[in-house]
Amino acid sequence: MLKCPYCGGKALLRSSLEIYRDDYGYVYVCENYPNCNSYVGTHKKTLKPLGRLANEELRKLKITAHLYFDTLWKHREKQGFSNSRTMAYKWLSEQLKININDTHIGYFDKETTEKVIRLCKSYYTKINKVKSEGN
Repeated sequence: MLKCPYCGGKALLRSSLEIYRDDYGYVYVCENYPNCNSYVGTHKKTLKPLGRLANEELRKLKITAHLYFDTLWKHREKQGFSNSRTMAYKWLSEQLKININDTHIGYFDKETTEKVIRLCKSYYTKINKVKSEGN
């Protein structure tokens, strides 16, 4: 059973319509929602959570972390590196000093997500600078 890391409440399985006003499948929502405002979606056509329950602040940080991190491996992929995503996650696990099997932004807490942002932001900036100079 999933528990809310913020208030300790139980996570209840709900339709995504309750959160997003659109049908994306299921969502685990803190039983104290909306006061707690903590939830996490599920993988398509499954009940497996995409990560840990997150409040609004952490959800925004995760979006930023994915923007910066995904830009790294997608840039390498465009350069012809076939295993760029795997290599990027390997690099990230080494930087964070955690097992590669635990290296998923969806499972990170605020502190670890902020580390991902700090690690990847300069690369993101360099990649986008190169792109803008190429136009």
